Amino acid sequence: MTENAATAYPVGLRLAGRRVVVLGAGEVAQRRLPGLLAAGADVLLVSPSATPSVEAMAEAGELRWERRRYLEGDLAEAWYVVITTDDPEANATASAEAEARRIWCVRSDDAEAATAWTPATGRSEGVTVAVLTGRDPRRSAAVRDAVVEGLRDGTLAAPHHRAHSSGVALVGGGPGDPDLITVRGRRLLAEADVVIADRLGPRDLLDELPPHVEVIDAAKIPYGRFMAQEAINNALIEHAKAGKAVVRLKGGDPFVFGRGMEEAEALAEAGIPCTVVPGISSSISVPAAAGIPVTHRGVAHEFTVASGHVAPDDPRSLVDWQALARLRGTLVLLMAVERIESIAAALVEHGRPADTPVAVIQEGTTAAQRRVDGTLADVAAKVRAEGIRPPAVVVVGDVVGVGPAGRA
Repeated sequence: MTENAATAYPVGLRLAGRRVVVLGAGEVAQRRLPGLLAAGADVLLVSPSATPSVEAMAEAGELRWERRRYLEGDLAEAWYVVITTDDPEANATASAEAEARRIWCVRSDDAEAATAWTPATGRSEGVTVAVLTGRDPRRSAAVRDAVVEGLRDGTLAAPHHRAHSSGVALVGGGPGDPDLITVRGRRLLAEADVVIADRLGPRDLLDELPPHVEVIDAAKIPYGRFMAQEAINNALIEHAKAGKAVVRLKGGDPFVFGRGMEEAEALAEAGIPCTVVPGISSSISVPAAAGIPVTHRGVAHEFTVASGHVAPDDPRSLVDWQALARLRGTLVLLMAVERIESIAAALVEHGRPADTPVAVIQEGTTAAQRRVDGTLADVAAKVRAEGIRPPAVVVVGDVVGVGPAGRA
């Protein structure tokens, strides 16, 4: 009898602690084993050889591996069988044993002879998606991917039928391109009641939020007698205590010059649950978007990130510019474009060669990205001539000359 996906009966198997026999240890088994192990199955693998990845699972004690061919009787006490060998006779014999023992059996070589099919599966925040489309596994995978991506980024409406937990998520929005926010960050943004956003966060994502979401520009919070950061902290606490799910959307990573720890500490003192979602820092992503690797074999084996928001001769500066000038690797400066002249002079004064290459990338990863190249001797003049303004990332070092853009 010929069957298709419409005639299959979908079910979720609870395999934790139950024996699953896998015959064969090639690439198909390599793809199937992680899901079985994640389900807590007691896996017996029977195969004379295995791929390096499967062998590593056995060496780590994740499964029991008997290095031999299938023998009749191997399926005793099994709850589920996966047949992936390249021996048609052994596959047929094992399939017959599974049928006789009434054990659900998957066959990679002959789906029609199997009693079970493996769906294309994906997971997102406690939801498992399983898709069957008969003999078209690529279509199954495509449908699975579309559904999982929609659940993760919030574009697929799947509201919780229970109250979500209040609290604050400190979400790193990445360097500016809305596609570079993490999957988790985008999902939390889609589930938020209140979003308090920084100027450098991925603003395009705010337009996608439902009308009921309150979006607050952190730069416009009334400060009154409070400092700006204290006012932001208080706003986070106030909305969270009102039972709202709050997202603090920040540019880059919350803990890279983002004052995220100050907010986390304030929330902890107020007893507010806080989740930190790391973001892609502009210190590495913006140079990459401009074709500059912060490290490169034979050129730079280290990179240092420093803040340039305080000039080197300012007594408030905590940066050791003398030490930075002695480094041989790449120096990445954030918030430095407005003080590039004094910073370049300090680096040269303390020993960095004046002809050291420098690149300044404005609004990296966005449609407005611009790059200006120079040296420590002339970069300040070039920045003025080109009208470069914040936000911009400054890269100092020989890596600036690596790649097609650097050699142009």
